[in-house]
Amino acid sequence: MKLTYKGSCHCGNIRYEADIDLDAGTGKCNCSICWKRRYWGVVVKPDAFRLQCDEANIVDYQFGSNSVHHRFCRTCGVAAFGHGYIEEIGGAYYSVNVACLDDLDPAVLAEAPVQYMDGRNNNWFHAPAETRHL
Repeated sequence: MKLTYKGSCHCGNIRYEADIDLDAGTGKCNCSICWKRRYWGVVVKPDAFRLQCDEANIVDYQFGSNSVHHRFCRTCGVAAFGHGYIEEIGGAYYSVNVACLDDLDPAVLAEAPVQYMDGRNNNWFHAPAETRHL
């Protein structure tokens, strides 16, 4: 069931709302940026994401194919969300960092399904051999 959650970075400069169905699943990846950030995300369509702050506080980082905008706070550095366009997952999307959802009950998150992606080996639609550390 889709619910509306409020999200933010540590200092509050980034704020957003997102309509999320956690029962549809979340994702963890072992690519270099997700690994180093310990990013745990949930994908939503652009119309389900509403930025509620000044974009001047948000920094954009891209690498590789430049298909993903990794967005983080200029002040505190927290990676609150990202967005991009990847045809294989349905085109335009936002990835919300579940750790930045302020009103998410930890018990609900603990029950959410997790899909693992082997980004380290560019094998995005398969889980890596080891996932316990993710």
